Amino acid sequence: MGAVKTKRMPRAVREQQMLDAAVRIFGRRGYMAASMDEIAELAGVSKPLVYLYLNSKEDLFTACIRREAAALSDAVRTGVRGDLPADRRLWDGLQAFFAHTAEHPDGWAVLHLQARTHGEMFAAEVAAMREEIVAFVTRLIAVAAREAHRDPDLAEREVAGLAEALVGAAESLAAWANATPGTTARQAAATLMNFAWAGLGNLMQGRPWCPPRLEED
Repeated sequence: MGAVKTKRMPRAVREQQMLDAAVRIFGRRGYMAASMDEIAELAGVSKPLVYLYLNSKEDLFTACIRREAAALSDAVRTGVRGDLPADRRLWDGLQAFFAHTAEHPDGWAVLHLQARTHGEMFAAEVAAMREEIVAFVTRLIAVAAREAHRDPDLAEREVAGLAEALVGAAESLAAWANATPGTTARQAAATLMNFAWAGLGNLMQGRPWCPPRLEED
């Protein structure tokens, strides 16, 4: 009898299968503890084939970061409609973010935990993704602020820091939500909206909070 032939699979499909397995292993075990043998076994391929497609453990991890970062960015962008009120746009963007991180907890662990702590090269990949999301949120808030005030300078003075704070809060809350059983993406988004929108809404209406004056001021 001849050897049993396995069904040939297109390279792109096989590579995604390997990345799926790698994200799961990296996300759950961490970069250092993850083994190429385990990744190959989970993907249903030989370890030499993984090396043939993706060269090294470092390159495989980088490919995982890039894929998961692109997927998260795309999810947030496609979740927001530009023809809706400002609060609805922010709400939809947050729901898209938390839904994606909840549906892909291993991918979020790769981005939020593993990539940031295992080398400057990996951290730089995540930083590029984060900058893209911050820029998107900055534009989202800037457009709403300009519409409310008719003041083209308001966005430059105010929203860059607000966008950074909002993205940072979303990242921390996503990690908490994924570690807290029973917390839904909608609940996480509502928590952040309740925390942030009162301040953002007041700012857009020209009612910013101001620190109290000290006697020596």
